[in-house]
Amino acid sequence: MARGKLRIYLGAAPGVGKTYAMLSEAHRRVERGTDCVVGLVEHHGRPRTEAMLHGLEQVPRRELAYREAVFGEMDVDAVLARRPAVALVDELAHTNVPGSRNAGRWQDVEELLAAGVDVISTVNIQHLESLGDVVESITGVRQRETVPDEVVRRADQIELVDMSPQALRRRMAHGNVYQPDKVDAALSNYFRPGNLTALRELALLWVADRVDEYLRQYRGEHDIRTTWQARERIVVGLTGGPEGRTLIRRAVRLAEKGAGGEVLAVYIPRSDGLTSASPKELALQRTLVEDLGGTFHHVVGDDIPSALLEFARGVNATQIVLGSSRRKAWQYVFGPGVGATVARESGPDLDVHIVTHEEAAKGRGLPVARGARLGRSRSITGWLVGIAGPVLLTLLPTNVGPNLGLTNDMLLFLSLTVTAALLGGLLPALASAAFGSLLLNYFFAAPLHRFTISDPENIVAIAVFFGVAVAVASVVDVAARRTQQAARLRAESEILSFLAGSVLRGETALGALLERVRETFGMESVALLERQSDVDPWTCAGSVGPRPVGRPEDADVDMPVGENMALALSGRFLPAEDRRVLGAFAVQAAVVLDRQRLVDRAEEGRKLAEGNRIRTALLAAVSHDLRTPLAGIKAAVTSLRSDDVEWSEEDRAELLAGIEAGADRLDHLVGNLLDMSRLQTGTVTPLVRRIDLDEVVPMALVGVPDGSVQLDIPETLPMVGVDKGLLERAVANIVENAVKYSPDTTPVMVSASAHGGRVEVRVADRGRGVPDEAKDRIFEPFQRYGDAPRGAGVGLGLAVARGFAEAMGGTLSAEDTPGGGLTMVLTLQAASGAAAPDPAVPARVAG
Repeated sequence: MARGKLRIYLGAAPGVGKTYAMLSEAHRRVERGTDCVVGLVEHHGRPRTEAMLHGLEQVPRRELAYREAVFGEMDVDAVLARRPAVALVDELAHTNVPGSRNAGRWQDVEELLAAGVDVISTVNIQHLESLGDVVESITGVRQRETVPDEVVRRADQIELVDMSPQALRRRMAHGNVYQPDKVDAALSNYFRPGNLTALRELALLWVADRVDEYLRQYRGEHDIRTTWQARERIVVGLTGGPEGRTLIRRAVRLAEKGAGGEVLAVYIPRSDGLTSASPKELALQRTLVEDLGGTFHHVVGDDIPSALLEFARGVNATQIVLGSSRRKAWQYVFGPGVGATVARESGPDLDVHIVTHEEAAKGRGLPVARGARLGRSRSITGWLVGIAGPVLLTLLPTNVGPNLGLTNDMLLFLSLTVTAALLGGLLPALASAAFGSLLLNYFFAAPLHRFTISDPENIVAIAVFFGVAVAVASVVDVAARRTQQAARLRAESEILSFLAGSVLRGETALGALLERVRETFGMESVALLERQSDVDPWTCAGSVGPRPVGRPEDADVDMPVGENMALALSGRFLPAEDRRVLGAFAVQAAVVLDRQRLVDRAEEGRKLAEGNRIRTALLAAVSHDLRTPLAGIKAAVTSLRSDDVEWSEEDRAELLAGIEAGADRLDHLVGNLLDMSRLQTGTVTPLVRRIDLDEVVPMALVGVPDGSVQLDIPETLPMVGVDKGLLERAVANIVENAVKYSPDTTPVMVSASAHGGRVEVRVADRGRGVPDEAKDRIFEPFQRYGDAPRGAGVGLGLAVARGFAEAMGGTLSAEDTPGGGLTMVLTLQAASGAAAPDPAVPARVAG
């Protein structure tokens, strides 16, 4: 069965018209004869949206009871049984009521798609899981209902429903989004022009990235290599030198001149050994480009200009930023350089910017991390100079120039031998010396054109020439190799210093270390493999790069670490001299892995110790605090059942009141123990709804004595997005704790106020207060401060209150009361950005 297609209407904020656009599309499809039904659509009392439901078949909702209320959710089974061609499912990020078939509505949609039903849905940008922190920093409101980004990205069609902030605020002012009594609070909080503008830009950029994915896919399927300048993408070519930071900043300024510009920094090492850049400098440049909003890429290629152009065309770049060459003037005899080559071969679709910098023309210096062996190109050049050079030198004096004399001819041939040694090493120099001796004998020493020498002085001269040529070539070759070995040791020392520093700093990021290995050795992928014994299969403890291997024998390079661990690298074969540094990396990777596991075990041990402490305290509480009310109840019941005493009605009522008080106290203690158990096991799942504080706080004061609390909750406060039951329990515990420690003659003050996107509930008592060093400790389980009587509780009230507050996205802290005492501050998120209240369903954001 073919999978159904998903179409999503994406909006930046509630009220932009996503649901209306979805229903309009449904009417168009119905008019074309498509079998279309409404799985679930929320109109939230908006007349125009409700009118659009007329004429569309609606599948009845499934009713679920939760916390003495009945909610309606989409009946997935009924939709599947109906099997329409298209189903409308509103609010993709909605969290279903506990007891539903799936935890989230997006999972319901996945079932419909798997059954071959096309689905049209809606979602706001703030509900994408990856953008939760960004939206919270913009609006001050943390979205509790989210949908994984991948679910939305997999949609076959995504249509942005856009509206300017001014138009949306006008819609709200006209009462087309929220009820009139909620409009002012919404406009002054979540729906401020700045918030809406930022959310709109966020939605536009997210959809633009999705369009880029479609574009890359289309270009790949049709093998399109030319650049389509749909948006500015600037590629920065890095060499690993200090000028890279200047290039990155320049590219970012270029990108900022056009809307939606993107910067991609790329470093391209050769594949013939350790990279020629300092790992520390590359790390700094990676951090810089990522801090400025760009991305860092690592591509291996022997032909750097071709690799750079291939990467730029692959990402559909429009500009390339390169630095002025660091080579000195004489070094241009070896080629035009990367910048000139890229500019020549870029074509008309790529602009190349050459940026000047302080390192220009200062020389590239020694290769920081190249191997001691010479590259293939240098060896070929050395052989050409050593063999072809003497031939050309022979032809010029004999056919063109004057006779310089044998001594000068020998000096010229000696210079070629030295040059061959510098370029190609010892073997080309020896060949040049031998070949040059033969040419000197045949063309320059009498008798000419014969391999004989008549003058004994010429014999000595040619012999001396050969000996000096061999000696000079050997010395030059040794010096060149020692120089490159020193450069290599310098590179290795930098790497080993980095590893030692990471050990001292206690860095435990295995992925970052493996990425450093991949960049240092120019590999495609790196994996740390381990197994329990020689007969067990290999498992991957960590990897970076595409397609990491699963066994050491499948890798191009493997470095054993002990008997049952290995570092496996794929991409190319590694020279033997590089394995020493690789071994240091492998040992460090094993150390990092062990450290991570030790940290995890220490955390597990801490949790076990905390659990043991809680269990010990729980046993103490059960053995004493819970038995105290039971003992009172038992004594009162025994007295009532006694036949030896005739109790008066007053005495009987007093004993019954004692039984009731003991039962209430016992119920409170058991409730706190159960709540603490739920918090410890992570099973508290708040059902967030929009409510007014003046509906909840008075209900939390039922258990305290009359007159012990003064209440000041203004009716003008914005609504809060909380779980009503959890908030009531949290406030009740806070107030009971304050009453317990406050003098009988001074009531506890409970007040509330709004601050930006937050609402604070303050519970102030006039007790003796708590020192600053103990303010955090009083929120720990089974903690009672000061001389509280043993019968006052088990010390769980404030711990449960803080746990419930954090579960709802709020905070609970303690501060001093002016004039003496302690004030508990409960901070909650205002619900001005949530959906309009609906008494029958949990609060949700609508389109």
